[in-house]
Amino acid sequence: MTLTSKPLAALIFIILFGGIAFTTAMGWFATESTKEPTTFTEGEFAGLANPADIRGSYTFGDIEKSFGIPSAILAQAFSIQTNDPAFFAIKELEVIYAASEFEVGTASVKLFVALYNGLPLDLSTDMSLPENAAALLKEKNLTPEQLAYLDSHTIPNPAAASDSLEPAPVQVTESAPESASTEQLIKGKTTFQEVLDWGVTQETIEQVMGVPMPNPLTKIKDYCLEKRLDFEIIKTALQVEADKVK
Repeated sequence: MTLTSKPLAALIFIILFGGIAFTTAMGWFATESTKEPTTFTEGEFAGLANPADIRGSYTFGDIEKSFGIPSAILAQAFSIQTNDPAFFAIKELEVIYAASEFEVGTASVKLFVALYNGLPLDLSTDMSLPENAAALLKEKNLTPEQLAYLDSHTIPNPAAASDSLEPAPVQVTESAPESASTEQLIKGKTTFQEVLDWGVTQETIEQVMGVPMPNPLTKIKDYCLEKRLDFEIIKTALQVEADKVK
């Protein structure tokens, strides 16, 4: 049997929209991310939300929903002044703390949530927290290892950070100049040229970024802020590539 154009169009319409209606009714179809982190699958924390899966697109409200930490506490920890802390996107911390030589962003929120709720998190990487956050955490029952990590990764609070997203200056204590390091670690001041010099190809960098690489002398963090990319995700992926060519 040969279908004419009108019956064929009607059949396509039924299949397409009927399928969407069916999958929606069954709970299989969603138009947006639920923004719910994965959960621990084993051990004493099985079934609890895993802070390591927190994304830059999450808001304080999403964190409150998944981890039970009030949005107001999160705003206090990171010096965010807003009438609606639940709507503050944690990726904007990188903008507010951009003037600091230390990195405060998604990884910092992961650290705060983990220590606040007594959940496990890998402490082998550098994750900075402002003084307000550290003070709140020290009221918790932290292990000696966690306290030592916190003491060595606490930075000054920014000046009156708000949800206007204007970069707020951070007072940093002056220290003696560091000697040149041969460590291939991607930090806030790392440029694309440095990563190229380590042996990572431009093609690999662009695959990780998903966009063409800018001027090699551009700082990776600055470019991520400009393009609204999640620096923590980009940094981690580029670090994996850099470690491959050591």
